[in-house]
Amino acid sequence: MAKIIVLCCLIILAAFGSVNAQKIGFYELKKDNITLKFTNWGAAIVSVILPDRNGKLADVALGFDSIQEYETNKRNFGAVVGRVANRIKGAQFTLNGTVYKLIVNDGPNNTIHGGPQGFAHVVWNVTAHSNVGHTPYIVFTYHSIDGDQGFPGDLLVTVRYALIGHNKFSITMKAVALNKPTPVNLAQHAYWNLGGHDSGNILSNVIQIFGSQITALDSELIPTGKFEPVKGTPYDFLEPRPIKSKINGLAKGYDINYVLDGGVGNKLKRVAVVQDPKSGRVLELSASAPGVQFFTANSLNMTGKGGFGYKPHAGLCLETQAFPNSVNQPNFPSTIVSPGKPYEHNMLFKFSTN
Repeated sequence: MAKIIVLCCLIILAAFGSVNAQKIGFYELKKDNITLKFTNWGAAIVSVILPDRNGKLADVALGFDSIQEYETNKRNFGAVVGRVANRIKGAQFTLNGTVYKLIVNDGPNNTIHGGPQGFAHVVWNVTAHSNVGHTPYIVFTYHSIDGDQGFPGDLLVTVRYALIGHNKFSITMKAVALNKPTPVNLAQHAYWNLGGHDSGNILSNVIQIFGSQITALDSELIPTGKFEPVKGTPYDFLEPRPIKSKINGLAKGYDINYVLDGGVGNKLKRVAVVQDPKSGRVLELSASAPGVQFFTANSLNMTGKGGFGYKPHAGLCLETQAFPNSVNQPNFPSTIVSPGKPYEHNMLFKFSTN
């Protein structure tokens, strides 16, 4: 039965397009009331459809209708970003005495999300896909070669999405350095709007973030290496409150890394809880990473699924991650992965209503 399912998926895949003879398409997982759709362009989440408190279904993830839009847009909707998520100052780092120069794609000086052809902008292989049984799942793999975007060493990356319970899905990201040490920091870049992707902005959403500190930033949004407490600042979401309650105290909105209170380690820790008062939908996120980038889509301005216009604050991102620019900050937890020392990042997304 599994072989038949994979074959059907490949037929669907071939119908949508290809890049350099690599097939690109859409894939689906469904269990009970939740349906997830993916593309192997960027191993991205395309849609997450689930009910509100009255049973009305809506798609709560921003995205596009066509493969072509994913190929040409750089907003990373739903994608896996890497080899190193977030920013690297000066588009370079030193590892074991060697200076590695990366491709600048963030302002005039820096690299963001692994470079212009980072993991969000390549075709991944679908190596397993089952939409039957108790745990529907899909597995994407990508082989990043030595020198890819300037990073050292071959890296084999695997991302597994699985529906594991009632309105819950997990993401397991793994990476193995095949021949050289290299920095690795993978993140999931979904834009969430619990009212529905076409419902307007997320400013009335109530959020709680389980991080008592942020990594302080310089003028280019690069961490300085210092930690600052959030208590009493616009970044204070230690207790649930609407996103709009203090956003006016910021230049454009939120784009900041929180230091999660659970510390560094491989165990899942609470990251955030988001509630949409109108629909009653609730998202609870847990992850094994030490940080989370809270981003409120501050300059978004484009047409998304169904022709709906996505404007600033149309969605929010909760990108669990290592601290940005860790490779240049010796006091941050290391992101270096070596042969024999694999990388793993686990996430759990739980949806409910109130």
